[in-house]
Amino acid sequence: MGRRSGLEGFIRATSRAIAAAEREQARQARGAATIRRVHERNERMAAAQSMRDTKAAEKQAKIDYLDLRQQEVADKNEEIEDCLAGLRGVLAHTLDVDDTISFDSLRPTEKFAPFEISPRLFSTSAPEEVLHHPPPSWSAFMPHVAKRHELKIKNSTENYHRQLIAFSIQEIAKQFFKDQERREYDARKAAFHAGQAERNSAIDQFKAEYFSHDCDAVVTYCDMVLSRSEYPLNDFPQEFRVAYDGLNGTLAVEYELPLISIVPTTSEFRYVKSKDSIESKIRKPSEIQDIYRQLIAEIALRTMHELFEADQASAIKVLAFTGIINTHDPATGHDIRVPVISVRTARDTFLAINLQRADPVACLRTLGAHVSPRPEELLAVKPIIEFNMVDKRFIVQGNSLNELENRSNLLELSPSQFEDLVANLFSKMGLETKLTRGSRDGGVDAVAFDIRPVLGGKVVIQAKRYKDAVGVSAVRDLYGTMLNEGANKGILVTTSRYGPDAYVFSSDKPIELIDGSALLYLLREHADVHARIVPLN
Repeated sequence: MGRRSGLEGFIRATSRAIAAAEREQARQARGAATIRRVHERNERMAAAQSMRDTKAAEKQAKIDYLDLRQQEVADKNEEIEDCLAGLRGVLAHTLDVDDTISFDSLRPTEKFAPFEISPRLFSTSAPEEVLHHPPPSWSAFMPHVAKRHELKIKNSTENYHRQLIAFSIQEIAKQFFKDQERREYDARKAAFHAGQAERNSAIDQFKAEYFSHDCDAVVTYCDMVLSRSEYPLNDFPQEFRVAYDGLNGTLAVEYELPLISIVPTTSEFRYVKSKDSIESKIRKPSEIQDIYRQLIAEIALRTMHELFEADQASAIKVLAFTGIINTHDPATGHDIRVPVISVRTARDTFLAINLQRADPVACLRTLGAHVSPRPEELLAVKPIIEFNMVDKRFIVQGNSLNELENRSNLLELSPSQFEDLVANLFSKMGLETKLTRGSRDGGVDAVAFDIRPVLGGKVVIQAKRYKDAVGVSAVRDLYGTMLNEGANKGILVTTSRYGPDAYVFSSDKPIELIDGSALLYLLREHADVHARIVPLN
């Protein structure tokens, strides 16, 4: 599992890095073009100003200068229009793009370089044997000439043999190093192909797990889809969290939205000749708000469209999108995360919408979305599905309440059965309750969500099937868990009672202590279950 998670993290990180690099490259290209235009314009303005100082060219310089100022205004207005076009085209920009990820595109395509011998090991030509001509015929009458010729032949023959031996030794050495280079190359090539085979095997496993609706694989796949999404502007945060509940096919997406400052506050620029200045016209606040509300509606629809379109395995039956503004509270200066749009839709319902022609705001209204009437003022909405409700720790609850009729003594239940009973009880009381896995609950037996606006929130629950009094340490542990989980409230349920210190510690904290008698009362009132707590012998 660790190896698979590492690989999925690698694939996810690689995909995000590639998408971020592509966006950064495009941003730098646009920035360079803007800087180049500004530089060229400044140079021309400087030249025009210089010409104005020359009486002979004063008239032409003035005309050129005015033309450059008008051109500067046109450039500024064009930047505004480009920005608005990008903001208004967020949804349309993706409708012609196939968001499906081909698993084959994840496979390595690099080819291992062919074997090349180092130039120093190239073979050279063998030394040429010197051809010996017979001595001249008249040397018979001149012994010293014949002797000199014979010595010359001997020396050249010996020199040839020395060169031939040195060449042979050199070639043997070259062949040795060639063989060594070849062995090293073959080893690198084998490691390269083994790595590719391992990656292909991992991708095959990832694909199989995705199509079998494995939670981790679905989350990784959806993460890749959103990471690859290319927005028409570079100011979009494109930060998100994805969680998947395989039990009911629900995908929860928490998506960070851009701030309202992304909308240009200037509607247009104009050049005032009498002042030789460029002045701006401020956009109406109502127009800025309309553009921003349209934008966040398009981001929500775009995200859902991309995920549904890319879902090859039909793993997503229901998609819940929550748009978050991540900023700071101007009153306190503290960081805050404000949900301003929340929508949940079934797959078939969403795919029946013609997004080419639908009005985004009206479309969300039809889908029953919760949309902040004033997102620019950070007015929050209640998420339709809490992101934390889709959590890997959660497991399928049993139905201990129905089984309790034959086992009315709560102390006869196993610890896991008692936790299941408590989770069932709070579900009966109107909370959305999730039971956690015992091995990874982080000190939490169950998590409940009170979905009431204003008063609601996240509740962590711990269940103690004890026969002796519960001390203050258990209450302290619950409080620490509350802080770690970011919960609004903590509830400790036991079959016994609490010591005085436990009540003192919890008195000024959002903690509720339910002892055995209170638990029996709640079971009677909300589940019509008449149980007992009888100590075992």
